[in-house]
Amino acid sequence: MSNAPDVVPSHRPEHNLPPGPQSWVRGFTIGGKVAIERPFILAPMSGVTDSPFRRMVQWAGHGSVGLLVTEFISVEGMTRKNVKSLFRMAFDPNEEQPLSVQIFGADIDRMVNAARLVAGAGAATVDINCGCPAPKVVKRGGGAELMRQEDHLARLVESTVKAVDVPVTVKIRSGWNSDSLNAVEIAKKVVDAGAQMVTVHGRTRVQLYTGVADWGVVEAVAAAVNVPVVGSGDVSTAEEALWRLRTPGVAGVMIGRAAIMNPWIFGQIDDLVAGRPVHQPSNADRMALLERFRDLMAEKMPEHAIPGRIKQLLARMTKGFHHGALLRERAMRARTTAEMFAWIGSFFAADDAGELERWAGREPQAAEVQATAEDTDSCLTAIG
Repeated sequence: MSNAPDVVPSHRPEHNLPPGPQSWVRGFTIGGKVAIERPFILAPMSGVTDSPFRRMVQWAGHGSVGLLVTEFISVEGMTRKNVKSLFRMAFDPNEEQPLSVQIFGADIDRMVNAARLVAGAGAATVDINCGCPAPKVVKRGGGAELMRQEDHLARLVESTVKAVDVPVTVKIRSGWNSDSLNAVEIAKKVVDAGAQMVTVHGRTRVQLYTGVADWGVVEAVAAAVNVPVVGSGDVSTAEEALWRLRTPGVAGVMIGRAAIMNPWIFGQIDDLVAGRPVHQPSNADRMALLERFRDLMAEKMPEHAIPGRIKQLLARMTKGFHHGALLRERAMRARTTAEMFAWIGSFFAADDAGELERWAGREPQAAEVQATAEDTDSCLTAIG
C-alpha cells in the first residue's frame, strides 16, 4: 500500500451538497458495542498507518476521524511475539479511540490467538483482512486469497468471533478478477459466521490499485447483509466522501491515500457537515503538521528511522506545488531530520514571501542549512 499510486480525483460533476449543515450524516454502531460517531474511517495502509501517523491525522482533523485502523499485522508474527508485529499493534488509548486492529493470515488457530491479543490490548474491534492483493500475502493464503477459499474463510471468521468479546469485522474486495465478482456471496458468508461489519473496496485483486473503484459492488453488498457496510476506493476529497456516503445502504466511507496527500481531509469533512467554510491548510499548517509527525515518531522510534517517513508524507503532500519536485529532490538527499526540515522550512517561507524562484536557484552551504534548521520555527511563526 505504501507504494500504491496517488488517488486521482474522479471526473464527476459537482456533488451539489445542500447549503448549510448536513443533518443527514449520521454515525453507526458496530455489533451494538462500538459507536462510530462520524461515519468516516481512516483506512489501513501498510507502511503508513502506524500510531504516529494515525495520531497526526486525528490531530490535523481535531478528532474528527470516526474510526482509526492500524496497518495490517501478520497473525504469525503476533503469535510468535515478533517485536515488529507487536509494535505495529501499539496505540495511545487517549488519542486513538475507537481503534480497529487489522490482522491477516490463513491459519485459524493463529488468527484466533492473534485476535485475543488484539482484544486484550484494548482495541475496539478486530478486523480481518481479506482484501490485500500483495503477492507475498496472497501466496501464503491470506488477504484476497481468502475470497477464493469461501468455506475456510467462514470457519476462520466464526472461530475468531467465538474467541473474543469485541466485534469482528472483515474487509474484502469486489472479487478476485472480473470473472469472479463474489463480494456479495463472501459478505453473506462472513456475516452468517458472525462478522459485525464489512468493508468493501470496489476493485478486484487483479486490478490492484489501478482502474476505477466500482461502488456498485459496495451498494450490492449493503443491500445483501444486515450489518454496517463501509465503502472504500477513490475517495479523493471531502466533497466526494459525502457524495459516496449517499450510496444506498452504505453506513460509512473509508479514506486511504487521500489522507496521505491531505491529512486535513477528515476535518474538512467535518466542516462540510457542520456547514462551515472548509479549512484550506496554509504553509504554516503544513509545517506544523510535519513537525507534529516528527515529534510523535521521536517518542518511540530511533532518529535514523524518521527521515524516511517524513519523506514519504512530504512526497504525497507536495504533489502539484510549484518547485515541489525540487523540494522533494533536496529533502530526499537530506542526511538528517534537521537538514530535511531546513529545506522544508525554507521552501514554505520562500513560497509565502513570493521568492520561490530565488529559493530554487541557490544551493545553501552546510552552515546555512544548520542555521535554517534552527530558525525554522521562528521563520514560520513570522510568516503565519
